[in-house]
Amino acid sequence: MFVGIDVSKKTLDIAVRPSGENWSVANDDKDIHQLVQKLQALKPQAVVLEATGGLELPVATALAVGGLPVVVVNARQVRAFAKAVNQLAKTDAIDAALIARFAEAVRPEPRPVPDAASQRLSELLTRRRQLVEMLVSEKNRLAQAMTKPVQQRISYHLHFLREELKGIDLDLDNEIRETPIWREKDELLQSVPGVGPTVSRVLLGGLPELGTLSGKQIAALVGVAPFNRDSGTMRGRRCIWGGRAQVRSMLYMAAVTAARCNPVLQRFYRALRDAGKPARVALTACMRKLVVILNAMLRDRRPWTPEAT
Repeated sequence: MFVGIDVSKKTLDIAVRPSGENWSVANDDKDIHQLVQKLQALKPQAVVLEATGGLELPVATALAVGGLPVVVVNARQVRAFAKAVNQLAKTDAIDAALIARFAEAVRPEPRPVPDAASQRLSELLTRRRQLVEMLVSEKNRLAQAMTKPVQQRISYHLHFLREELKGIDLDLDNEIRETPIWREKDELLQSVPGVGPTVSRVLLGGLPELGTLSGKQIAALVGVAPFNRDSGTMRGRRCIWGGRAQVRSMLYMAAVTAARCNPVLQRFYRALRDAGKPARVALTACMRKLVVILNAMLRDRRPWTPEAT
């Protein structure tokens, strides 16, 4: 038995496969509690929800606490599945049935739902990214502003955004320092030349699976694992695709730094360049090697040592 749940701000639409049963409940604590009890009686093999920018977290957390095998999947996967089965119509009830059908066909693997502390860290990181984006936009507007009053207002807003960014960074540091497990992981990550506080924070909040998966799995999750493009006798160019964009952008910055100051990645990068690889390809390979090293370090709970890599 497989359950699909379409999450909106006010309602939850539920569909069950293969029975075809479907119903709708309010997206509030009372109805979520009753939903958990009902699904516990059904004993489904998987309960699947789409990631909807955080709206799915309360119900996903309640399902996980209730011992149900909950899976939060990327909405892009479900949309691709809808195209594959020629499902063009779209309503909340139809989406719930489609998610249940996706669960039955694909059998996605359940993963731990972030706890309250992880959710707080993730929200702080999201807010930090928003502030950085606003700072970049305001700096561009300041460069284009021609009159002094507008320049003064933009400058005032830039000062406010910088102060907010300082406050967010302080909150992130406190959040990590107050959690012993995160504090240990943060110290391990920052022991690697090229990984600073910002990269460490993003990895802790945006890649909680780090240290729990294999090297190949973590590289694919981030989006730095090359995919084959072969057909018959044709051998296409390998490329990366998908993954977590925010984590990947931070890894890129770390790889650029590590290619200069980290002895292991410096030699690796230079060997690839000497072999004729373009700089972008060599840096992508460094990103993959770096995240595999970090994954092994957290898995084994050992600090950086060049000899062990």
